[in-house]
Amino acid sequence: MTDHRLWSYKEIAAHIRVQPDTVRSYRKHGLLPPPDLMQGGKPYWYAETIRVWVANRPGNRNRRSD
Repeated sequence: MTDHRLWSYKEIAAHIRVQPDTVRSYRKHGLLPPPDLMQGGKPYWYAETIRVWVANRPGNRNRRSD
């Protein structure tokens, strides 16, 4: 089953154990997948989108994928 909860920078940061500003920097440098939704000028990603990105990103050191 696909997880369709929407995550902001804050939820992504908590998932990969970094600060939200780090996630913003990843996006600025093209390291995040494109947002699944833009709402009020803010980007959001489905939890599943981020889990797939984490599993496939270079340098993945087996970070949690809960």
